[in-house]
Amino acid sequence: MAMTESSREVGVILRRRSIDNPWIDHMWSPLMVLDAVPATAPWTELSRETDATIYYAGSASIDLFSSDTANYRDNLAEGEPRIWVALRRQDGGAELELTKVTADPTEGEAMFESGCDVIGTVPMSPDIASWIAAFVDEFHVERSFHKRKRDRTSEDRKREASEGPTDRRKGGA
Repeated sequence: MAMTESSREVGVILRRRSIDNPWIDHMWSPLMVLDAVPATAPWTELSRETDATIYYAGSASIDLFSSDTANYRDNLAEGEPRIWVALRRQDGGAELELTKVTADPTEGEAMFESGCDVIGTVPMSPDIASWIAAFVDEFHVERSFHKRKRDRTSEDRKREASEGPTDRRKGGA
């Protein structure tokens, strides 16, 4: 069966917050994912407060795959569905690059182990949730669990070969 894919461009809003820490002076976190891409240049400062600055980080694509519909369905079934956002420092410097936005909880959790510098979740908007729900409704196929029969080990084969056909009958019932 061919894999079906659907994509949607979204905008990402981040917060840079000052913190009191001897090793770092600020912390980045995703604030929200917009339903569409605004006509705003990436890394535009949107607002500034005493200890926090809000930026439009840029656009990203949320990609859906028919093979992952069970994961999307599980995310939608949660009390508050989430979107995962990952950013990475460019060349070890202070600038961040938007690397991934996903609605797949399995992929999102794996990003926490990927070495990205900034990873976080934001609430999924109702519009994006409806788009994902329609995709799941159209392409989800329930897969049944099939227990595999254990293969004989090489030790089982060696023992059978050394016992020979008559020996096996003697040891049987």
